[in-house]
Amino acid sequence: MCLALPTRLVERRDDDMGVVDLGGVRKTISLALVPDACPGDYVIVHVGYALGKVDPDEAERTLAMFGELAQTLDDGSSQPGTTP
Repeated sequence: MCLALPTRLVERRDDDMGVVDLGGVRKTISLALVPDACPGDYVIVHVGYALGKVDPDEAERTLAMFGELAQTLDDGSSQPGTTP
């Protein structure tokens, strides 16, 4: 299974590369497929490549759902939003 994550672009470099931030973790990625991405934009990242820009509200909702899922797995509860 493949998973692409919305991340916020924090730095754009001259060589079609950029730096994204996901929960405090920063990673250098390729922006070759998204030449119009600017710092502050959210981009979908898969295996080190930005695949496209994402609406900021949609990115935040998606990240919140991933956060709920992670919390659920940590708590051992069976459904997001419930307590064990």
